[in-house]
Amino acid sequence: MAERRADQQNSLAFLDGGEMGPLIRATDWSKTPIGAVENWSQSLRTMVSFLLANRFPLLLWWGPQYISIYNDAYRPILGNKHPRSMAQPVEECWSEIWHILKPLIDTPFHGGPATWMEDIPLEINRSGFVEETHFTIAYSPVPDDTAPRGIGGVLATVHEITEKIIGERRLAALRDLGTRAGEAKTAEEACKIAAETLGGHQRDVPFALVYLIDADRSRARLACAAGVSTDPEFAPVTVALGEDAGPRSRWPLHQMVAGAATLVVDDLPARFGSVPRGPWADPPHSAVLLPLRGAQAQQLAGVLVAGVSPRLNLDERYRSFLELMAAQIATAIANARAYQEERRRAEALAEIDRAKTAHFLKCEPRVPHPADPALGADRGSAAAQRQRGDDRRRSRRNRADAPQWASALKARQYLARLFADRGRPLRGGL
Repeated sequence: MAERRADQQNSLAFLDGGEMGPLIRATDWSKTPIGAVENWSQSLRTMVSFLLANRFPLLLWWGPQYISIYNDAYRPILGNKHPRSMAQPVEECWSEIWHILKPLIDTPFHGGPATWMEDIPLEINRSGFVEETHFTIAYSPVPDDTAPRGIGGVLATVHEITEKIIGERRLAALRDLGTRAGEAKTAEEACKIAAETLGGHQRDVPFALVYLIDADRSRARLACAAGVSTDPEFAPVTVALGEDAGPRSRWPLHQMVAGAATLVVDDLPARFGSVPRGPWADPPHSAVLLPLRGAQAQQLAGVLVAGVSPRLNLDERYRSFLELMAAQIATAIANARAYQEERRRAEALAEIDRAKTAHFLKCEPRVPHPADPALGADRGSAAAQRQRGDDRRRSRRNRADAPQWASALKARQYLARLFADRGRPLRGGL
């Protein structure tokens, strides 16, 4: 009896390594299609020993039913599917993506070439919801002399690149927002450009609403929308921010504006009934209300309502991305309003300059007429004639010099404004 136990321990000696080694030992493999461990082929033993010693995520599918055996590095990919996924057929373990995996596994198992994909997008359920994921995969045949066709299984080398792909995608969205920010000349145009940009990034922002707050701070009006049809219930044109907001407001903008902080709204289908789905099969369940801060301290310019992807968890990285996006939109709105204010100021100053120039041109000396009775009896004397000639010449000279004096006056006014903006007094005469 003791010798039999010793033989069993020796036969299981290859099942050492990490946490998965003891789990494989504890599994009753006799109830699976590949049979008890004592009856495993040498090829299968070698491959299991190899993957247990490896620190890269490896998964072995053995036999025609593709029974799963994996190492410690692969366990995080499974999420809450572990530990029941050990010794489970892949069709059961990854039932939600079996239609995608089956041809990729069948090809090398039936003698075809190894499978390789640099970025395969998969929607898997490993955390209680269907999640967007991305992987780099390589599926290779494993030779086995005891197998009917000489191939005992398929070795899957898997590297998850979800964070990398989503990070690059979000960086592109922020870059696109920043690239077009300078095109806007009004706050409304800045919102419209933001909506057009976000419309191309619906995998991270399925829908977006931008509200601008009125000058009296009593209402917010819809400036633009992305990924949303004209639905007055989901995207109301105006939302009250005062006492009358209450439960009648579908979006709690008044709460967010009062606290001037980010607010998460859950249960969107229950709140609205119909929610824009974006590129996914089911609609978002949550949205984030973010403040669009104005140029003046402690005063909001508007509110951004951003839908959260139903395929992603609203973690710290997702929140940071949405906050950066809101900051870029707020900056574009502030810059557009500053441009408008500067343009109004320039037009007002130009009008003042035109009025001053017109007044200056009217102030030239009056040339007396020979019939003017104020000249009296002297109008025909030689001295009076000389005086009249001098006045005519002076008048012609003044009219010729008037444009130059007007230009000098404008230059003086421009310099005065320039030095006033810098806080330095203007010295000297004209």
